Amino acid sequence: MTVRLRVVLDQLAAPTDPDLQAASRDLARMLVESAPGGCVVDAIAPAGEPLAVPGIRSEKRLSIGRRELVAAWRMGVAAGADGGLVHSPTLLAPLVRHDRANDAAQTVVTLWDLRAWEAQGELPKGAAGLQHALLKRAQRHADALVVPSHAIAVRLAERADLGARVRVIPGAPPEGFSLPTDAEARRRDLALPERFVATSGGAAPSDGLATAFAAARAADRDVVVLDAPDGQGRAVREIAASTGLAADRVHVRGALDRGDRAAVMGHAGAFVAGSARAAWPWRAVEAMSLGTPVVAVDSDGHREVVFDGGAVVGADDMGDALVAALDGEEERMRVLALDRARAFSWHGAAEMVWQLHAEL
Repeated sequence: MTVRLRVVLDQLAAPTDPDLQAASRDLARMLVESAPGGCVVDAIAPAGEPLAVPGIRSEKRLSIGRRELVAAWRMGVAAGADGGLVHSPTLLAPLVRHDRANDAAQTVVTLWDLRAWEAQGELPKGAAGLQHALLKRAQRHADALVVPSHAIAVRLAERADLGARVRVIPGAPPEGFSLPTDAEARRRDLALPERFVATSGGAAPSDGLATAFAAARAADRDVVVLDAPDGQGRAVREIAASTGLAADRVHVRGALDRGDRAAVMGHAGAFVAGSARAAWPWRAVEAMSLGTPVVAVDSDGHREVVFDGGAVVGADDMGDALVAALDGEEERMRVLALDRARAFSWHGAAEMVWQLHAEL
């Protein structure tokens, strides 16, 4: 008998977050590659949309788009959920009341961060409410909810009673994420300084840019800021100025494709992770995979994920840690970063997904 795993790929059809889009594609591809004998992978995605995931076809009976998926959970309709296994790399999945102990059908959803609960005022209007509603529905009907770290699992338990249904499956860098052969040309096109450290975030308080800028000022380095939302350049520079870092030493480059991002982070003297938010640290993990030294503010998440692959220190010690990472400790920290990054891969995540569904 063939076991069919249907993967919800709303982020490929109507992406809302580049990291979730890349994660969905990479996880889906690895689910195909690591499928046990007798198992196949299909997609819940809009009919006719090219999925660009080798080995996955769109199941026409389940062909629904993001808007229809949202409508489905609002109305309590399990769009296309006619039994079998469903796995979603996000919270968005067709869910319906069923006997979780005895039914063969099972649906697993994923939650990557708790920003909608811990910093909901930083999100666009309605975004936090949508996440709250999706989590409540998952709490009622999902067979399991995946989070990327134990730190998030602990904080989630304070907000939702999911018991043993919460499982930890870490994320990973994008498949094939490496320094491009034209890295120097890319950096030149981005008009970057020769010596700099990199960080990520925008003007929202939980992004932690003030902490990163204060460390860069102590180390006397320019800062390249990735992922700053459009229109926040001035606000970001004002945060830098408030820490004593001159505005002309801050280079805001916003969201970059993976090639440009790798070119920036691969050349950076270090990556500074100033946010203590309960979220998967996408950029810190990417930096480690390139062998870039990581200096991260102390938090449950960084202690778990960065662990010994970088310097995880209190906010007041970030400057000293960054100075050490740039002068004297660089080679040792590069080796540690590369070694720690080996713990995270989408192939490993896919194997854990298959194991989870087998256990359910």
